[in-house]
Amino acid sequence: MQQLGVIILAAGRGKRMRSDRPKVVHCLNGVPLILYPLGIAQELKPAKIVAVVGYGAEEVKRACGEEEITWVVQNEQLGTGHAVLCARETFTDFSGDLLILSGDVPLITGSTLASLVRHHREQKSTVTLLTAHLEEPFGYGRILRDSTGHVVRITEERDANESEKKIDEVNAGIYAVACEFLFTALKGLTNNNQQGEFYLPDIVGEAARSKKRIETVVMAHPQEILGINAREELAMMERSLQEKINRRLMESGVTLKDPLTTYIEERVTVGKDSVIGPNTHLSGRTVLGERCQIDGNAYVVDSRFGDDVHLKFNVVINGCDAADGVEVGPFAHIRPGTELKGNVHIGSFVEVKNSTVGNGTKANHLSYIGDTVIGQESNIGAGTITCNYDGFDKHRTTIGDRVQVGSNTQFVAPVAVGNDAYIGAGSTVTRDVPPGALALSRVAQKHIAGWVERFRQMHRKK
Repeated sequence: MQQLGVIILAAGRGKRMRSDRPKVVHCLNGVPLILYPLGIAQELKPAKIVAVVGYGAEEVKRACGEEEITWVVQNEQLGTGHAVLCARETFTDFSGDLLILSGDVPLITGSTLASLVRHHREQKSTVTLLTAHLEEPFGYGRILRDSTGHVVRITEERDANESEKKIDEVNAGIYAVACEFLFTALKGLTNNNQQGEFYLPDIVGEAARSKKRIETVVMAHPQEILGINAREELAMMERSLQEKINRRLMESGVTLKDPLTTYIEERVTVGKDSVIGPNTHLSGRTVLGERCQIDGNAYVVDSRFGDDVHLKFNVVINGCDAADGVEVGPFAHIRPGTELKGNVHIGSFVEVKNSTVGNGTKANHLSYIGDTVIGQESNIGAGTITCNYDGFDKHRTTIGDRVQVGSNTQFVAPVAVGNDAYIGAGSTVTRDVPPGALALSRVAQKHIAGWVERFRQMHRKK
């Protein structure tokens, strides 16, 4: 079977973004731009994926994580043709076709790319390019054809004359090219144009002059070729993509109380019959089970929830794993490393961090639980704090099953409380509590008779 290689162009800075960061690491719906074409390219199962980077190369590499990519650096940004030429040595022993993509075109689909490659091979073409007909083609390179309809060259917007600018068929900037022809053609490019750059589209003109077969695939959905060059375009595409995600969720059986203020990222999963209130943000790899309810004003990142979970108003949750029937909020903060077992209740102004809370346990009011393991069916009273940090190290608190913790209790870690223990309100617990014991550490209460009247008289004299 003929090999397929992929080249993703990601070397540009993106000056119109007005940013110190490379354009392709800016996020669209929570995902760096470059990961969109990369993910689609991987669906085609190519023999090799090469990314050409330049400005901010290390940041682009970090954005791609552990993906299997061969990295090529374009030290000077001399144009798209020069960028592809920089990848020549990585394809020295390669025979087959190369698919060339842009790192800032996030809406391109796998079916479109598969159609391009299939047509290229069926027609035994040397160069096959995606084109689209646009009502407003400004900014795009125009496809020039001869009287028989064959493509003869592409002219860029800056280099086009008035007649050429009226052409509505544009170059999408995505190509399937025979590898052997590509690098030979690139070596012959010149930069005699308005920008003084080596244009990749000029390989089309070279193919026409060499009598090579050139094919086009006209896109059914031109919006797929939309690129991002400025913050306004990024915001517009963000809204368009969000509308698509929200529509897909509603079609799958999810209720969105106000789709216009609901922000759900591409990698989020939501189960059917769940109801999501306004001003909710679900991001990262969050998973929400079936029949869940989010009242609104929720900010959730990289968290997993079982079925029948209720997130009340104004919760912030990051890196949490919650089982079926959990209730959180209102005004609660769940931090990374937290595991909430079935039917746990975390209430108003409670913060939980790096802790495991057992089945049926409740912490309903004004508490901080950090670096703690709590068993099942325990109750944490209002104002409870696990004092886990000594200024140098974090220490753990362990609280058993069916423990009743009175209000305004401090656990000075490391400390452990056995099953079925009671902690009296207002206690500071510094030593382990045996199972079934009552722990008290209050100062003895005393009454001073007549004190109030003497105090008032003193102030009257003043």
